[in-house]
Order: sequence, then C-alpha cells, then structure tokens
Amino acid sequence: MTDTPILACVFDAYGTLFDVHASARHRQAELGPQAGPVSQLWRAKQLEYSWLSTIMGRYRDFWQLTGDALDYALEYHGIDDPELRAGLLDAYLHLDPYPEVRATLTELHRSGITCAILSNGSPMMLDAAVRSAGVTDLLSPVISVDELHRFKPDPSVYRLAADRLGIDPPSILFLSSNAWDAIGAASFGFEVAWVNRSGQPAERLHYQPHHQIPDLASVVDLLRDRHR
Repeated sequence: MTDTPILACVFDAYGTLFDVHASARHRQAELGPQAGPVSQLWRAKQLEYSWLSTIMGRYRDFWQLTGDALDYALEYHGIDDPELRAGLLDAYLHLDPYPEVRATLTELHRSGITCAILSNGSPMMLDAAVRSAGVTDLLSPVISVDELHRFKPDPSVYRLAADRLGIDPPSILFLSSNAWDAIGAASFGFEVAWVNRSGQPAERLHYQPHHQIPDLASVVDLLRDRHR
C-alpha cells in the first residue's frame, strides 16, 4: 500500500469539507436549546433516507432528502415555522467550511495532487457550497452521485470517481469524516483516511480505513511522510 503513489485526494463534502451543523448554529436564536438536537436528527434522517432510497431503488436527489429530513426533525421537536424552515435550508447551501480546508487544499494543489469531491450532494448543492466556501479554484472535478441515482456507500459511486479521474483506486486517497463512508471507500479499493474530528471509536465492521486523522490539515503530513 505505501509503495503506491497517491495521485489524487478525493474528499467527501458534507461533514468533511463543510460543517453540516452550521445551518442550525446560525439559527440558534430561533431554535434556542433545540438547535443541537434538531441538527443531529436532521443529519441522521438525511443519511437514513439516502440509504433507504438506494436500497429500495426509489431515488430522490439529496436536496429533496435534505428537506424531507428537516421536516421530520422539526415536527419531532414540535416546531412549525415555515420561515425558519426556509432559513435553515438556505443556510445549508452556504455551510461553513472547516477552518483548515482552504490551506490544506492549497498545499495539496501546490504539491501536484489532484483534489476532487465525491458527494451525495446534488449538483446544485455542491456548486453552491464550493462557491460559498471560496474553493472553486482548488477542487476539480466536483462529482455528484446524481448521475447514478444511487448514494454512498454503493460501490458504483466510488467507481464513478475512479473512472472520472482516470486513476486506479489504490492511487486515490479518499477522505471522509463519516466512518461508514470511509469503510465503504476502503471496501471498494481506495486508500482511505478517516477524518475522525470527534474522536469516535472505530466501527465494528470487517473493512476499516487505512489511516485515522483528527482533521484535514493532517493529510499534508500523512502524504509527506509517505513519500520520504
């Protein structure tokens, strides 16, 4: 594994480059103490709906699922406020990037590493997020699952990235803060770094990511050490 050159870094978007809880945090005044619970349930249902959509063969794009998941979370917490709902969804299109994102992508770009996104997000969502974060110049291609009508961790999604880049999977370092996504990518054949921002324990599944790092800045050192 360590003898294989890494030619590209492929990043998950939501939770890895962009903070999925920023939307609720920016509406803290309206949500009050429910901001955290609403955001956590919103995210959980968003992912659950994506997995179910793929398993059942009933595709709805990620923006539709994001709205459906928010509706569930708001109703669960007894919130009926159309203006707040609209504000939360608008904020989801402009999520805060994590602080180290631009510097990390810049350093990788300077070193000749291709940086791309592979995300469940719809093309509209990803375009808005990348432009809002000011990293359009550092990420290409930005790949959405939308053309497959299947969500991660379906193996065909990871194959899409390898085919689009024209790079063999072992020469791609895939980075995700979502353990299930990291495991899916490792099972497919990418080299994988799990960005374990919150210090979670490892999942109890057969396939595991090859590396565990606390933030994206650490990938620069990981690749530097690898090529010494």
